[in-house]
Amino acid sequence: MKIEDIDDSSAPLIEHLAELRTRIIYAVLAFMACFVIGYIYATPIFDILSKPMCEALAKRDQACQLVLIKPQEGFFVAIRISMWGGFMLAFPIIAFQLWRFVAPGLYRSEKAAFLPFLLASPIMFIAGAAFAYFVILPFAFDFFLSFQSVADGSETAPAGVVFQGSMEEYLSVTMQFVLAFGLCFQMPVLLTLMGRAGIISAAGLRSVRKYAVVAILTIAAIVTPPDIMSQMILFAAIYPLFEISILLIARFERQRGDVEDEEELEA
Repeated sequence: MKIEDIDDSSAPLIEHLAELRTRIIYAVLAFMACFVIGYIYATPIFDILSKPMCEALAKRDQACQLVLIKPQEGFFVAIRISMWGGFMLAFPIIAFQLWRFVAPGLYRSEKAAFLPFLLASPIMFIAGAAFAYFVILPFAFDFFLSFQSVADGSETAPAGVVFQGSMEEYLSVTMQFVLAFGLCFQMPVLLTLMGRAGIISAAGLRSVRKYAVVAILTIAAIVTPPDIMSQMILFAAIYPLFEISILLIARFERQRGDVEDEEELEA
């Protein structure tokens, strides 16, 4: 290879790096803008996140009281909400910048195959987060609060124990549930994408069904409170997604087989 060939071949790399830098800058600017929006609306967002706990306390005729244990706790709660809220608001823009960087290097058929997964990923994450917020969190907090020895507001409460949880600790637990379920709901997107790429097959997934059941139950035991009801709810939500992934991969395999048959006939 000649020196001038090496110099010429380095030009596309410099262009790709410049394009990558531009996309990263746009993504960071979008995140910073959404971070500011999240900080401005941190209090309303926290009110929404605290609703499952407040409803669980209301069932026991208790006031929804979350306290600040440390002087700086409120500030760090606002920062954490701003980061999570900012990332979620900016994710469509970040995903678009990723697509703008990757798309020029893809064939038209590859773009058509990749774009649906890029769109499905945030949708499935939102679905998982909503499932955690509306279904799992009420069960979890109701279970945890059942251990406090407080009667239903009567004067004969055994110990007069009243829940006053830490604001930061509550946010940490809530976001852990939301993130865990959002990531779990990414499973069909990931499996289907791997199947579309030919890394895994529908027959291979069918052969590991029993291991998938054990894995999902293990994940459910880790990310949910230690009551069988919450664990079974998570399993009932995740396992059908595994079966749907198998059906989608099998469909892609049939389509791929039909295309190959047509190409052989044309040849």
